[in-house]
Amino acid sequence: MVQRNEYLEQLIKWKDEQVIKVVTGIRRCGKSTLLEMYQDYLKTQGVSEDQIISINFEELEYEDLLDYKALYNYVKERLHESKPTYVFLDEIQQVEDFQKAVDSLYVKKNVDVYITGSNAYLLSGELATLLSGRYIEIKMLPLSFAEFYELKSGGDKEVLFAEYMKNGGLPYVTVLGNDSDKIDTYLEGIYNTIMVKDVEERQRRKEIDPNKRKITDIALLKNISKFLASSIGSPVSVKSIADYVTSSGRKISQNTVDDYVEALVEPYIFYPAERFDVLGKQLLKKNQKMYIVDLGLRRHLLARGKYDLGFSLENIIYFELLRRGYSVNIGKVGATEIDFVARKNEEVLYYQVTASMVEEATFEREMTPLRNITDNYPKTVITLDRFTLGNYEGITVVNAIDWLLDGASRFQRKTD
Repeated sequence: MVQRNEYLEQLIKWKDEQVIKVVTGIRRCGKSTLLEMYQDYLKTQGVSEDQIISINFEELEYEDLLDYKALYNYVKERLHESKPTYVFLDEIQQVEDFQKAVDSLYVKKNVDVYITGSNAYLLSGELATLLSGRYIEIKMLPLSFAEFYELKSGGDKEVLFAEYMKNGGLPYVTVLGNDSDKIDTYLEGIYNTIMVKDVEERQRRKEIDPNKRKITDIALLKNISKFLASSIGSPVSVKSIADYVTSSGRKISQNTVDDYVEALVEPYIFYPAERFDVLGKQLLKKNQKMYIVDLGLRRHLLARGKYDLGFSLENIIYFELLRRGYSVNIGKVGATEIDFVARKNEEVLYYQVTASMVEEATFEREMTPLRNITDNYPKTVITLDRFTLGNYEGITVVNAIDWLLDGASRFQRKTD
């Protein structure tokens, strides 16, 4: 399997620092495997087995530890007396009031705590307040194309990119080859698990947090998820979703839509991208875009033979920018739009994404918004065609596959 070096390096960077390490991301994106890899690394550094306590709350043998007091006592009894103890709590959100146990372990000397979760509420509300300033978050995503390419041992990158775009980058999918039936069954299982487990969890939290509305209609939730999956790359609003549901014969309030969209964002299925006025330097609250974390899941949701290549490419580029550590917004420049404004510290990058720049009309449509920006930050068009590559008055046109594979050598295969 691919060693997730970039995520592994982040854990190594924070080793023994007095902060809780929190790894978040959609189910089955590789969080548990990352913890195993990190534990293997610790052992190479002289850490002994009795210094490692690892609990996965999806395993039945730890069912008795779903009470935070039981969990705390279990870990406390196994802490090493004279050396650091590394505590790994996988899918911790299943433990009622887990933050109390985590905080109590955090304040102990020589205890290094690592937790994972598959829902964004993990770092919201009471936990965020209790652990404010005491944790760092590592946001994990499915395989990048560079990792996917390395896992497939190289080969024709154009062919592999088509496979990646079709099947997505959830790690286990990549070992199923091109067996469409197996892939579809696996993706359906993940999707239904997210719908059931996370909705059930939301219902449970409703008893604790009265601001959390219950999600009572799974069919409606799936209907909205299909609408969002079909709308990637296009502006969406609560009103447009409500209008869509109403047009299918069911009246629904915008408040209800808002709750159901939140229920799809929390488990990391969809990621919202707000619009940013490049000239006015401010965020715009209306008509954000939504991107789906994995194109394999999108194909499963939409179940159709033809795909909008440009929007699918845009989806891939959005998540690659997140992987590279940028915050990403949709850019508004007057009456025109820039696909992505990517920012990290003082760095600002502008990106347009299109399947092809060959047609003159498309070329002008993609170039015009970038030309309208008056600052001197880098401007790039990412495309799948190889006929228009080059530099046009300071605007660089690059091939998408080459751009995605940039730095692919950082990913090394792990051999058993």
